Amino acid sequence: MTKRCAILGKGPMSGNNVSHANNKTRRRFLPNLQDVSLYSEALGRAIKLRVSMHGLRTVEHNGGIDQYVMKTAKTKLTDELRPYKKVIEEAVARQQAA
Repeated sequence: MTKRCAILGKGPMSGNNVSHANNKTRRRFLPNLQDVSLYSEALGRAIKLRVSMHGLRTVEHNGGIDQYVMKTAKTKLTDELRPYKKVIEEAVARQQAA
């Protein structure tokens, strides 16, 4: 499993542990990733994603996964979310037409 957020694309960073004696040793800072199921009202089902907590707050701030995917430009979406953009937009268009 990749250690990368499916919404924001956040990944591991590298840096140093610094001791009290100022000794430096290399380390990795990993994002706080969680496996979540976000319910899509347009599709009528849950979408399973591995997201950072910052990414989850971003989705909630935008009003859910449907709104986030529709508001965000296709070029700014991660590879994992790009296929959902067209599917969600078509589902919303069908619901509005009915």
